Amino acid sequence: MQIAIIGLARSGRTTVFNTLSRGHAETGGYGAMQLNVGVVKVPDERLDRLAEIFKPRKVVHADVTYVDLPAPPASTEGHVGAEELPAEHLARLRDSDALLHVVRSFENPAVPHPEGSVDPWRDLERLDLEFVFADLAMTERRLERLRATGRHGTPAEREANEREEVVLARLHEALVAGRPIRDVPLDHDEEKAIRGFRFLTQKPVLVLLNVGESDLPAAPRLAAEIAERYAHSHALVDALSAQIEMELGELDPAEAAVFMAELGIAESSLDRVIELSYRLLGLISFLTAGPDEVRAWPIRGDSTAVDAAGAIHSDLARGFIRAEVVSYEDLLRFGSMAEARKHGRLRSEGKTYRVRDGDVMEILFSK
Repeated sequence: MQIAIIGLARSGRTTVFNTLSRGHAETGGYGAMQLNVGVVKVPDERLDRLAEIFKPRKVVHADVTYVDLPAPPASTEGHVGAEELPAEHLARLRDSDALLHVVRSFENPAVPHPEGSVDPWRDLERLDLEFVFADLAMTERRLERLRATGRHGTPAEREANEREEVVLARLHEALVAGRPIRDVPLDHDEEKAIRGFRFLTQKPVLVLLNVGESDLPAAPRLAAEIAERYAHSHALVDALSAQIEMELGELDPAEAAVFMAELGIAESSLDRVIELSYRLLGLISFLTAGPDEVRAWPIRGDSTAVDAAGAIHSDLARGFIRAEVVSYEDLLRFGSMAEARKHGRLRSEGKTYRVRDGDVMEILFSK
C-alpha cells in the first residue's frame, strides 16, 4: 500500500517524510522537485509478545510505502497545476492509495511562509482546490467524449457508457461546488465504473498539522478545531512537530526519553501517524506465528479467510480447506496453540469467515 505525502512549499512535507522513513532527503527547497520513496514498518507490539512465545528466526511487520511529492504549481486559466507535474510524479500521485497532507502550522522567521503568514485552513483549502481542479478537468474531458461518441457501439457498450455518464455527471456537479469526490456516496458498480480514472479527491486523506515546539501543548486542540471544520468523508486530522520527531529519531532511547520529559511529551506522535495511515487505508492485520516466523499480514477490513490465505500465497487460496483461528488475546493467555485448542479457543473456520484484526491464523490447504 502506498501513501503520497503532499503539502505546499515550506510546509515541512519532506521533514515529515524523513521522520517517518528515518531518511535523509534534502529539505529547505533544495529537493523541491525530487521524488522520495520510503518503506515504513507499522508498529505492532503484538508481534513482540508473540516472538517471546514462539522464539522465531525472524519477525516481519506489515509496512506502508510513503512517497514524498512536491506540490503542484497553482492552476491558471487554461492550465491545471496538478497536470503540469512531471509525468512520474503525477503517476505516483494518482497511483497512491491515500494522501497524507502536511499543513504548515508553525512560525519560523528563518523559514518565512511563502504567503507571508501562517494560516493552516487557508493552505489546506488551497491544495484541496488544486486537486478539485484536476478532477474537474478529467471529468469534463470524459463527459465531452461520452456525449460525442458514447452513443455508438454495441448495445452493451452503449449501456455501459450511459451508466458511466450518469456517475460522472454526479461527480462533476460535486466538483463544481468545490466538494471532493470522496464525499459523494457511490455503490459498488459506480465505484467500479470510475476506478480507472484514479481521481485525486476520491482518495482517503490524513491531514497532518505540522506544529512548532512551542505549540505542542495546543496541538490536540488545533487538530480538533480543524477536524470539526474539515468534515469530509474518509478523512482524518492529527498533529505533530516534524522537527521534534526527527530530532527524537536521531537520539538513542535513553536520550530520547530525557528530551521528551523536558518537552512534556508523554509519547512520540510518529507511531500514531503510521497507525492512522494504516487505518486510513482500511487495513487490519492478521498474524501468523511459529518457530520460523512471526508476521503481520495486511488485508482489507472486510476480507474473508480465503482472502487472507491469498495474501500469504495464491496456492493457499486455490487449495484452501479451512483456517485454524485463535484470537491474539487468547493465544497470549494460554501460551500456545495446543493450550488454546485444549480450552476450546482454537476454532476451525471456512472460506466465508470474516477475518478480525489480531486473528492468529494457520491455513490448511491441499496441494
